[in-house]
Amino acid sequence: MRLILSVLMALVMLVLVGAGGLVYVLDYYDRDLPDYTKLANYQPPVTTRVHAGDGRLLAEFASEKRVFVPIDAMPKRVINAFLSAEDKNFYEHKGVDPIGIARAILTNVENFGSDRRPVGASTITQQVAKNMLLTNEVSFHRKIKEAILAVRIERAFTKDRILELYLNEIFLGYRSYGVAAAALNYFNKALDELDIEEAAYLAALPKAPSNYHPERQRDAAMARRNWVIGRMAEDGHITPEEARAAQAKPLAVRKRDEQEYVTAEYFAEEIRRELVKLYGEQALYEGGLSVRASMDPTMQEAATKALRTGLIQYDRRHGYRGPVGKMDNFDTWAKKLAAMPVPPGADGWKLAVVLKDDLADALDIGLADGSRGRVPLAELRWARAWKEGERIGPEIRRPSDAAKLGDIILVEPIAKDEKGKDLPPATYGLRQIPAVQGGLVALDPHTGRVLAMVGGFSPHISVFNRATQAMRQPGSSFKPFVYLSALDQGFTPASLVMDAPFEYDPGHGQPIWRPENYSHEFYGPTPLRAGIEKSRNVMTVRLAQAIGMDKVKATTEKFGIVDNLQPYLPMSLGAGETTVLRMTTAYAMLANGGKKIVPTFIDRVQDRTGKTIFRHDNRQCEGCTSVEWRDGVAVPAVADTREQIADPRTVYQMVSMLEGVVQRGTATKLLSLGKPLAGKTGTTNDSMDAWFVGFSPDLVVGTYIGFDQPRSLGPKETGGSAAVPIFKDVMEEALKDKPATPFRVPRGLRLVRVNPETGQLAQPGERKAIWEAFIPGTEPNPDRQQMVLDGSGQAGGVGGWTGGAVPGSGYGEPSAATGGFGATPGFGVPNAPAAPSAATVGTGGLY
Repeated sequence: MRLILSVLMALVMLVLVGAGGLVYVLDYYDRDLPDYTKLANYQPPVTTRVHAGDGRLLAEFASEKRVFVPIDAMPKRVINAFLSAEDKNFYEHKGVDPIGIARAILTNVENFGSDRRPVGASTITQQVAKNMLLTNEVSFHRKIKEAILAVRIERAFTKDRILELYLNEIFLGYRSYGVAAAALNYFNKALDELDIEEAAYLAALPKAPSNYHPERQRDAAMARRNWVIGRMAEDGHITPEEARAAQAKPLAVRKRDEQEYVTAEYFAEEIRRELVKLYGEQALYEGGLSVRASMDPTMQEAATKALRTGLIQYDRRHGYRGPVGKMDNFDTWAKKLAAMPVPPGADGWKLAVVLKDDLADALDIGLADGSRGRVPLAELRWARAWKEGERIGPEIRRPSDAAKLGDIILVEPIAKDEKGKDLPPATYGLRQIPAVQGGLVALDPHTGRVLAMVGGFSPHISVFNRATQAMRQPGSSFKPFVYLSALDQGFTPASLVMDAPFEYDPGHGQPIWRPENYSHEFYGPTPLRAGIEKSRNVMTVRLAQAIGMDKVKATTEKFGIVDNLQPYLPMSLGAGETTVLRMTTAYAMLANGGKKIVPTFIDRVQDRTGKTIFRHDNRQCEGCTSVEWRDGVAVPAVADTREQIADPRTVYQMVSMLEGVVQRGTATKLLSLGKPLAGKTGTTNDSMDAWFVGFSPDLVVGTYIGFDQPRSLGPKETGGSAAVPIFKDVMEEALKDKPATPFRVPRGLRLVRVNPETGQLAQPGERKAIWEAFIPGTEPNPDRQQMVLDGSGQAGGVGGWTGGAVPGSGYGEPSAATGGFGATPGFGVPNAPAAPSAATVGTGGLY
């Protein structure tokens, strides 16, 4: 009896000591344990994905490639695979699995002395504690902390929440965090598309992804995968037949399908900058945002191709700058060529070395893969030598005039010649990366949605975006807003302005400014319509001076072209700097009848839960979500909340005048498209910049060409020659299947047939007559003399005025004879301001 009591006392003491020791251990390790309660609000870093307008993937932004999937949406097959591989008793234990620990101890004892890796007994909950709260330190101390945290996590959270954290947090190699990202990266599949063997392979990875790499460690990967499949069968998740069939299948890894992507680096980068501005970098790279871009991939492809083609065509007109390298020794020429990096921007082009230059009709070239080809003489004729001063060398008469033996050149395979005739295989064209750059924007004038945007020839040359970041002078493409200001002040498209020499002495030792037309000629009294169609500089200056630059400034800022336009006359010729995006948006507000729009690259942003946190179009649509769409059901009315920033009547007058630019003016190259189009060319002093901004009733496209370090494009390069062809290519693709929709005429206008060259009423049978839009009461009257805005004091029907009364001010005073413009009967400009004659220093020569 005494022995029994002694044993019992010893056992009690051991229990007490053990309990005390346990309390001490818990208290000791509890002092620096991390706060497990933060897991309640934990959201793992998730990839932000940007989709184009058609739903295809445009870009991903992530610090860790992870796609978050709620546990309710997680396929059972995937869950069961991970439970079988990692923790079969997950739903029974309380964070630590004693049975699993005992099984692991026995297994490790049995395997002692063998080469087998020791078996662990960490539960999924313990792995969550380790991965999310602790370090990867291998030590007894970490295991104790891990176990304590696991028990506490089990008390605080549901099993499903713990499993959701685990499956979305676990690293599975291939830069994949979480099972959804791993399914895409390993198999190019969504989770619900995984087969048994694929789910099993993913479940085989958590312990050591690098040990089971599908290519470098294929045997180990297959063995581990098949072990997981076996465990799934043992646990009753699949049948033995399914297990045997899955184990017999090869480990077939497939890269993510590149065709899922829409390639538009400039557009994607613009969206990235916008998201950082809205939500910050952490939300962008970890927030799991779902972004729907405004981009139309078809139009984006057309815009990219059009700009690249336009820049190449300009570059060819100005000669060949020579090979990209030289090879003197032709031993192992293919290997040497393969070792050379392709110059940035040579997207899709190849390096080649000239192996024979003495043929009569072609260059014989070799390529990096060891193959041979030929560049026919017809593909070399453009390559006249480039020389300083915008000059080019003599014509190419033989292949050796363009390239010499050993020259390393850029080439592109071609299948047809310029006439569409088939060419022999292995025929190439000589290529050159343009030195010139440009930008293009296409947007919807009714919503401001940017449908396409290209920021340069290639983002591999420079990520600088010439469509949104480059500040350049718009030249004559700015003039419509001077003319619109005049129309708002009572002028009409038929009002006459004197196109005659004009000069101003600003004083203070500055040279006299004499603006000139591009043609260096003057044309006398000219209607406003002809002035914009032919891009007359002197008329524009007189008009801006007549209405006052403060009116032009107000219009410019209202349309968002320049934030703070300096009120000097040279600004009327486009001397102020702006961007392609802002200029295109301003024209869009002409196309839509004077409604305010804000350009956007983003339609909608959703957070990781699917909640919409940004929407460009915030109009309310009652009943839109409850409508069953079928024949006979009326479309719900959506209010137009856009601000009306200009009189739609004068805006249409301006649109009609810009339509004349295409029909009779500087953009007649567009007539061949056979669609109603309007727009304006722009060329700055010394041809530094070439612009065209134009539109159909439902699409606006603006484009610009120029050098990053400004210099002349060449004496014969204008918006019409350099920019209009780019616009034409985009519109040809965009409108090819669209009807020829005319521009919409607002109410409150009267259409009258006039002669566009004189502004007078058309005579019966006059062939050149057009329908001109007038606000009732301002149309020409044959019984009254037509007034000419002159400023010289000599214009017929005007009377006289004195100008330049205040030196340097650019303002004059009306004479007593006129009492201002509105005093002369027949002018049709009621209450218009007086016309000063002075000017200030400016640019001149804009077209």
